[in-house]
Amino acid sequence: MLLASVAGFVDTLGFVALFGLFTAHVTGNFVLIGAELVQPGRGVALKLLAFPVFILAVAAARWTVISRERTGHSSLSLLMGLQSLLLLAFMACGLMSECMPDRAHPWSYAAGLFGAAAMGLQNASSKMLLATLTPSTVMTGNVTQLVIETADWLAGHRSQQGQKRIGQIFWTVASFATGAMAGAMGHGLAGYMALTLPMFAIAYVALVGIGMSPRDVD
Repeated sequence: MLLASVAGFVDTLGFVALFGLFTAHVTGNFVLIGAELVQPGRGVALKLLAFPVFILAVAAARWTVISRERTGHSSLSLLMGLQSLLLLAFMACGLMSECMPDRAHPWSYAAGLFGAAAMGLQNASSKMLLATLTPSTVMTGNVTQLVIETADWLAGHRSQQGQKRIGQIFWTVASFATGAMAGAMGHGLAGYMALTLPMFAIAYVALVGIGMSPRDVD
């Protein structure tokens, strides 16, 4: 459940610190952009830029996996290591932006784009390398599936496999929610320095990922 906690943490911290920017599920930024057309605010440019950066990160992850598969090497540790470095850049740029009088300073934009790139890598890793596990970054589909599985169970369609799926999805959603609350509180207490927590968590996964099963990092 570690990756779900990281996603919730980073997504919420980015939202609080960067004009309502979603880093983990960037399509949510389209809703915010639409809202700002009738209620002008700040950060529209950042939300627009985050989408192509996210796309490039996913594409880069895909090309990396293809390249390493040809040579028989695993990609999980490499992608997690790159994500950790991007989170470090997110934190560093964010700390620089805190020294500036204008929150819309280019350092803030750089921080948001590094955050979007980091979560693009995690989204890609989840799809390509951890596809058999519950998605860790976007919870709408998970909540929908949890309700479906629970409704089946309440209707009497019970099986050990179904009960197992309910548990897996529930704990993933709970981990994301816990990470989201921790991200908000972390930003309130330590600002961008709070990103050291998800950064070190992902670095840990990168360091031991070769010897870990996918379940260990979900």
